[in-house]
Amino acid sequence: MTTLSYAPFAPYMDPKTAHPPGVRPLDMADWLHRDEAYAEQMAYRDQLIDQDRDVVFAVEEEAAGPAGELFDMVKDQLATSPGHHVNGDLTRPDGVAVPLTGDHPLALLARMTQEDWCILWKPEDEDEHVLIGAALLFPSRWSLAEKMGKPLIAIHQRVPQYDESLAPRVQRFFDAIQPGRALVRANWLVHTTPELHQPLTEAAKAKRDREPKDRHYLRVERQTLIRLPHSGAVVFGIKTVVTATEDLTIEQRVGLLKAMEDTPDTIADYHGGRAYHAAAIAALKALV
Repeated sequence: MTTLSYAPFAPYMDPKTAHPPGVRPLDMADWLHRDEAYAEQMAYRDQLIDQDRDVVFAVEEEAAGPAGELFDMVKDQLATSPGHHVNGDLTRPDGVAVPLTGDHPLALLARMTQEDWCILWKPEDEDEHVLIGAALLFPSRWSLAEKMGKPLIAIHQRVPQYDESLAPRVQRFFDAIQPGRALVRANWLVHTTPELHQPLTEAAKAKRDREPKDRHYLRVERQTLIRLPHSGAVVFGIKTVVTATEDLTIEQRVGLLKAMEDTPDTIADYHGGRAYHAAAIAALKALV
């Protein structure tokens, strides 16, 4: 079950999280999140690492230290998490044993959690954090290969409203993240497919199918941010959940409908086009 029968996160429902950046403090005890889609998602993650490694995994040399540091933090937390057992290997709640050696730490992490992981580092001679490593198995219509080694403003180059005024504020936010003070935010999209793995280059995105569809899914990315205490790198964790709109509560459907009706045209264009957006609104109206 890659889709959930409920929506654990609905950021558009809370005024504190409805608009970017919507960042809140996070208790590290809640850093990693597991849900009813765990077994199926983890099997899919194993498959992607085995069969599409070049698409979902990329690192630069500078990522080695931060990746090892992140690996140790995740392993230590999972060691005390119900359903996990560490004894040479890590045995997951689905019974699969994951080796703790023999591969890059980020590739191992891809098999250990439902979260994807991105590592960003700010070189001494640069003004922005740069993406230096990632295990990104569930991208939402973007390509890891096109983003690797690029600074924040280039990563978000085509995102509406991510302009010269917003980019410095985002960078100041990254600079201000402190070790031991984790943060969490969430964003949301309405898709016409429950598919989690959607890598798409910018060229392919311009040509993708934008035809309206009958069925829609709320896709939410729960994003956590921490600064590693030793390397100083920033880690961006991404937990993706997908829920069919008919499985949302009535309150969540009404809230989503309002949020979509309030979406600026530039954002609707970026997310798939206005006809696509209008079809999702019509489908939601039929449900409420």
